[in-house]
Amino acid sequence: MRVAVVVLTLLLAGLGPGCGGRPPIPKRGVVESDLGGWKFRRYQPVLDVEVYVGANPAEAYTASYVRDEAEKRGRIEDADLVNVFVTRYQKAPGVLRETVRFARRLAQEAGYTVEEGKVGGVRALTITGNGEAWVMWAASRHVVKVGGRGRDGVPAGMVEAYGDRYPSVLPSGVLEGALPEPELEAGEGKPVEDDPKAPYDPDNPQADVGDVNTDKLDQQIEDKKRRDEEQRKADEAELERQDAERKKKKR
Repeated sequence: MRVAVVVLTLLLAGLGPGCGGRPPIPKRGVVESDLGGWKFRRYQPVLDVEVYVGANPAEAYTASYVRDEAEKRGRIEDADLVNVFVTRYQKAPGVLRETVRFARRLAQEAGYTVEEGKVGGVRALTITGNGEAWVMWAASRHVVKVGGRGRDGVPAGMVEAYGDRYPSVLPSGVLEGALPEPELEAGEGKPVEDDPKAPYDPDNPQADVGDVNTDKLDQQIEDKKRRDEEQRKADEAELERQDAERKKKKR
């Protein structure tokens, strides 16, 4: 009996958080705590969804983090601030495909450079240009984007922290050739149909359905620019508030 108790205790201990399992997915999308040398500063739900997936409702969340050293020195610059956006969809089918489509469109028409590779051990798309730097990837039912404005790169540690919670489903070579095949609808065994109004992709030709309407993706890009500008203003306001608090404490 004593041996059985010891064995059971060891088994239960192996199920604890120290056994090397992945951290849980945050209930509100983003990690609302410090991550290494980055201090959590702000959570906010987002009304607009950046990557649109037809017939797949979604909600988005954002968090801001400030480098610990910057707070200690009392001066925060663009490179000391990282923003994270997490979009959560009702279902997984279509999320990967539309993420890749959106990234390709950014590279083609919005003045961004998009590269595929691993950052912090996470296979992702690195998006730079227009004074921004982001790392973006699709996970099951989620799209994650880490970075900010006025940055030359994205901290690998932040990408790794979110990649642990949202494992990437991006395949290698995703920026070349045909778009990823539509995933099967859960429990139905049939593929998700393409949006007939999606922009023409020479690497992924579809049946001729008449004039291609690119308004939807154009609007997504414009919405992205608007959201980024709103985020920039919110970040500036937050930094000013923190500076004011520090000055007040010194008096």
